[in-house]
Amino acid sequence: MRSSLPASKFRAGLILATVAVSALTISACSGRGDRPRLAYEERPVEALYNTGYQRLERQRWADAIDYFQEVERQHPYSEWSRRAILMQIYAYYQNNNYAEAIAASDRFIQLFPGNPSAPYAFYMKALCHFEQITDVGRDQGYAQAALDGLRDVQRRYPGTSYASDATVKIDMVNDQLAGKEMAIGRYYQRAGQPLAAINRYKSVIDNEAYQRTSHAPEALFRLVEVNLTLGLKEEATRNGAVLGFNYPGSRWYAEAYALLSEDGRTPEVAPTGQRESWLRRIIPG
Repeated sequence: MRSSLPASKFRAGLILATVAVSALTISACSGRGDRPRLAYEERPVEALYNTGYQRLERQRWADAIDYFQEVERQHPYSEWSRRAILMQIYAYYQNNNYAEAIAASDRFIQLFPGNPSAPYAFYMKALCHFEQITDVGRDQGYAQAALDGLRDVQRRYPGTSYASDATVKIDMVNDQLAGKEMAIGRYYQRAGQPLAAINRYKSVIDNEAYQRTSHAPEALFRLVEVNLTLGLKEEATRNGAVLGFNYPGSRWYAEAYALLSEDGRTPEVAPTGQRESWLRRIIPG
């Protein structure tokens, strides 16, 4: 789900110094496998920042981070430090160091909560969680954290480009979380635990955010399927009617229509889509 921030957005409002940059002292850190680190030596802040920016443009993310950290270390609470933290967020993100990017975002928000660049820090924090979302077979902690962060961006900064992008990603996260519920429901259904499966399927159709996802039609079909298995024919018929009213062209309704018809409860609305025979034999996931 990687999506890089446009360079024009990132560079807006940032001032680059136009000073000559001399070679900077490097010292090796102790410990195996450690990268060489900048030795502490007082240097003009413009030189440190400009060198870091040059490394950033060359996509030498780790080197850029070293210089921006040195700006922050030698000139804390300055305008240069503020800019350096923003640069670190971006460089960490591009280097897939999501935990560090989140920490830098939190640091910027804590130090400069009212700054015009605060929306960027909030957005990047949410984005880092978003890009760590795993498949539905695994824990969805990152998905929930991304959802919380994206909603926060929406709430704090409505009307901004960050809020617009957050809205799109929120729909994607909800689809992911609904997919997780479906995967668990199918697991319970295969394991012969129909009541547990029903609870998971209902969590999809009862959640307003999940109702708009691609999983809602299947959730309704699975409720038809499981309720028929349990002999709860009225409940199965009701779910089939909801499915047919909202998704008459869905293959899931074609399947539900066939199941109900075989049970002598043919729905009034005929499906406009085509059923796929394998759906009755295989529960995916």
